[in-house]
Amino acid sequence: MTETTSKTKTSGLIQPTRRGALKTLAMGAGAAATMPLWARYTSAQSAEPIRIGFGKHATGIGAAYGRWYERTSVAAIEKINGEGGINGRPVELVTEDDGTDPRRAAEVLEKFANQSNCDVAFGTLFSHVVVGAAPRAGELKLPYFVCSEGHHVASGMLNRWTMQPGITDVKSQISAMAPFITDVLGKKVTMIYPDYAFGYDHRDNLAPAIEAAGGEIVGSIAIPPTETSFTKYFPQIPRDTEVIYHVMIGPAVLTFVKEMGEFFGPSRPEIFGFIDSLEATDLTSPGLEFLDGTYFWEGMPRYLQDDAPDYVTAYRDAVGLDANGASVSDPSDVSTSAHMFSCWETLHVIKAGMEAAGYQSTEDRQALIEAVEAMTLMEAGPAHPGGTKMFNGKTHQVFGPQYISKVEGGKLVVQKTVDYEETMYPDEVDYTSMSF
Repeated sequence: MTETTSKTKTSGLIQPTRRGALKTLAMGAGAAATMPLWARYTSAQSAEPIRIGFGKHATGIGAAYGRWYERTSVAAIEKINGEGGINGRPVELVTEDDGTDPRRAAEVLEKFANQSNCDVAFGTLFSHVVVGAAPRAGELKLPYFVCSEGHHVASGMLNRWTMQPGITDVKSQISAMAPFITDVLGKKVTMIYPDYAFGYDHRDNLAPAIEAAGGEIVGSIAIPPTETSFTKYFPQIPRDTEVIYHVMIGPAVLTFVKEMGEFFGPSRPEIFGFIDSLEATDLTSPGLEFLDGTYFWEGMPRYLQDDAPDYVTAYRDAVGLDANGASVSDPSDVSTSAHMFSCWETLHVIKAGMEAAGYQSTEDRQALIEAVEAMTLMEAGPAHPGGTKMFNGKTHQVFGPQYISKVEGGKLVVQKTVDYEETMYPDEVDYTSMSF
């Protein structure tokens, strides 16, 4: 087992009320930082650390995400501990490789609950991993906070112990993008997507969204996530296609984009992609020049925008990002910026939920879930650098801003921000009516 542990300061807050904790969180952080070392643990009922089990995609097709999810999580834990920890206790991140594999992820959850004495589990990204592991979280009664963006949580297919409070889901993202695609780029859309749960979210939600916006899907191409060459798929794109919509994930994404450019040359249709296709990929890489002038969805901008507020630059500095969204220590190490912010925000939600619930031990796990279910507006700021969001306790899903960016000179420049109010949709489930 690989463990990443971060311990520093703790706070003087004692079992706050749910509403009070959410209001005083920021004030308590500043006070705790000025407390002498001997005083920082005196108010806690236990000096034992709160242990958060992090399911990391250290190997498998999600490895690039896993690496940056961990860096972001470690930075968030350092910030939280530096501001006083949670309920007077330091926080530890316990990291296990889930191999980007559903069966292994379920085993990791069991290890968190039964061997590592973790209070909660957190972090998983890939949809098929979440879907495979969530039932075990329900059986273990282990709070499982995922950073996946799949629609599986809000659709009602999981359980009350699984929540997604730090990143928006595909359905809300697509509903925000579709009007832009049909109004600006074209009405006839061909989509290219990975042949598994995450891709199916795009397949199932794009068609109705595009149709509602006055367009139509003229082609739909599913590609196995383990594919290494894509040239054979491009002739399947209908000739009347005006817009190619692509979302691909895995180690071969650079090959996918390069081969698409070679196939179309200068006479390409308009292109709208989800940045998943190029996360952790340098946009100035040879072969990507043809992307200039194309558009992407981003969950949080990779490149530092000119109008970025101070809390965004503070978040980027804490994680170690340069202005291009790469590691400050290695410009070739490009981040997964559009997704990894969710780890930062989810950990702050866990902190706020534990403080609202007066969390002291695993006996309080149900109270933690109920406290998070009671949350609503999450204001943009140090805890939520991705922007102001609204959490829906019934569906266990957060709704937040979406960013439409254009490739200009090898950089992503935000063209439009769609606020959370425009991304919400009717509830499909009420988890709060389900038993624990």
